[in-house]
Amino acid sequence: MSGSPFETALDGLTRQRGVTAALVAEERDGIVIDARVHIGQRADRVAALAASLYRKARLSAKAAGLGDVGFLQLEAEEGRVCAAGRGDVVLIAVTTPDANIGLIRVELLRALEAIE
Repeated sequence: MSGSPFETALDGLTRQRGVTAALVAEERDGIVIDARVHIGQRADRVAALAASLYRKARLSAKAAGLGDVGFLQLEAEEGRVCAAGRGDVVLIAVTTPDANIGLIRVELLRALEAIE
């Protein structure tokens, strides 16, 4: 039995310190395609939120003539939601507040290139 085509990308993200969830979702509707989540994370809600934010950011950047969105980060009191997308998919990482966002950004973008 073969695994998901996103398995390596998601496993690489979840190995980063502070990542509590790694997901791949459809950009258009936020439906989870694949995920690695810690207990207590709501993959469906996170995917819907992140995909919607990413889509709106991508459309806004295009309308403003800024080009493609490379990386999106939502910082909140209890942690961060990071997203990057290509085509119809968005790769999402949920982190704790103390996570090294630079390393997670690098891994997120590397994982996104690997799944293209």
